[in-house]
Amino acid sequence: MGIFRYDNKYAAPTKEQRARYMQGECEEHTFGKDGEILLILYDEAAYLKDDKEGVRILFTGVHDKKKVQDEVSRLIEEHEQREKTPDEFRNGNGQ
Repeated sequence: MGIFRYDNKYAAPTKEQRARYMQGECEEHTFGKDGEILLILYDEAAYLKDDKEGVRILFTGVHDKKKVQDEVSRLIEEHEQREKTPDEFRNGNGQ
């Protein structure tokens, strides 16, 4: 089927995608320090929302849906690394 990535928190799956894949019963799981990563599992899809980065990813089909756990792990690791690494850029007045 496919993996659809939306790099803007205001972007979302199309009406057609929602009607085709995101119907019926679902399971919700949250991850991350403050629950900023939300995973919604449907029968034929998995929808991943990262509110910290503003990324949304729709995994469709049985084969691609299995990849969502790897992506969740990657996002958690990325968030942890950003928290450990101080911001290297500072404004001109030293703050």
